[in-house]
Amino acid sequence: MSELIVFAFPNETGASEMDEAINQLKKEELIVLDDAATVVRKPDGKIKVKQATNLVGAGVLGGAFWGMLIGLFFWMPWLGLAVGAVAGAITSKLYDYGINDDFIKEVGETIKPGGSALFLLISKWTEDKALEKLNKFNATIVRTSLSKEDELKLKAAFGAGE
Repeated sequence: MSELIVFAFPNETGASEMDEAINQLKKEELIVLDDAATVVRKPDGKIKVKQATNLVGAGVLGGAFWGMLIGLFFWMPWLGLAVGAVAGAITSKLYDYGINDDFIKEVGETIKPGGSALFLLISKWTEDKALEKLNKFNATIVRTSLSKEDELKLKAAFGAGE
């Protein structure tokens, strides 16, 4: 089972500041990442998404996945009816992969303008030890679990190999 975890910060630098700690957790074998991305939400609300290749190399899901998923988190409330129907279809497809509407809504509401977030797709971790080391960052944590089957469907949907 994998977990999609979002660490949200009230400032634009919080996500990048956590990178070093995540790399240390990897060295200590306390966390295994499938993929990661950082998001900065500018004060004007615009979003900048960057796949965190420094954390996982060439991640399995890629920019298409992160761009689409993160786009849903932030643009869903402002979509018109026509686009809303398309977004609704995408959202229902994400639900097929274990990512539900409540998670999407909570992430969108948690990352405020002027803030940032680190999105991690974690395949294995020693949660208590990892979170103990990450507590100093004072991040708000939003998470959802993905079954192995949902994870494979999600990867396949975006052309990622196993």
